[in-house]
Amino acid sequence: MKTKWGISGSTLKWIAIITMAADHIGASLLEGFVLNAWGGSPLGDSFAGRWNEIFEADMVFRFIGRPAFPIFCFQLVEGFLHTHDVKKYAFRLGVFALVSEIPFDLAFHMKPFHWGYQNVFFTLLAGLLSIWFIRAHKDTVSARIGGILGGAALAELLHTDYGAFGVVLVVLLYLLRDRKTMQCIWGALICIWELTAPLAFLLIYFYNGERGKQPRWFFYWFYPAHLLLYYIIGTWALPVALL
Repeated sequence: MKTKWGISGSTLKWIAIITMAADHIGASLLEGFVLNAWGGSPLGDSFAGRWNEIFEADMVFRFIGRPAFPIFCFQLVEGFLHTHDVKKYAFRLGVFALVSEIPFDLAFHMKPFHWGYQNVFFTLLAGLLSIWFIRAHKDTVSARIGGILGGAALAELLHTDYGAFGVVLVVLLYLLRDRKTMQCIWGALICIWELTAPLAFLLIYFYNGERGKQPRWFFYWFYPAHLLLYYIIGTWALPVALL
């Protein structure tokens, strides 16, 4: 079967995880362990004389990573539209939210349990529950509004990564699913506060609707695995490098 011109879902996911990995080099290794931004690492003083250089490197990694989240939100909506079992999809997100929480807390807060901030799988799950509720009550405006507010409130209550904003972005991409140009324009506009995040919608615009070849479970496992790796590097490899 001939492949359509454009970017496949698999390619979008690879772009998202690579840019996310770059973003987390900044957020975890540079901010958390080197710059000591979260107050949990003893390495900050070792780099005191190079603070500006490291901060600039951190900004580069963070700018590279900003398009990742909008792509993940778009892929969530695509997954919802094409899945044969939304319950299993939601269950899978919930399982990986729990699996990822300790690696997330270790990578960003240097301890296994930090109740003040939860990983992005929880945000995506809240977004999925919102659009699932909206689809089930598509003829009732008040119920649809309730679905949006409920998902946003859940994300804020759990203190998830991106919070209510993440849920609203998922809902927006779902509601504009049949109007790609408007989907990309509005998606870019509400993400503009993160500077490079709108670039995600340039890629999404050229999405060809094809799933592409995807390694089973890899994209789910990559998230907790790379966070755990960053924690190991920050805790053991960086101190050894300073000796």
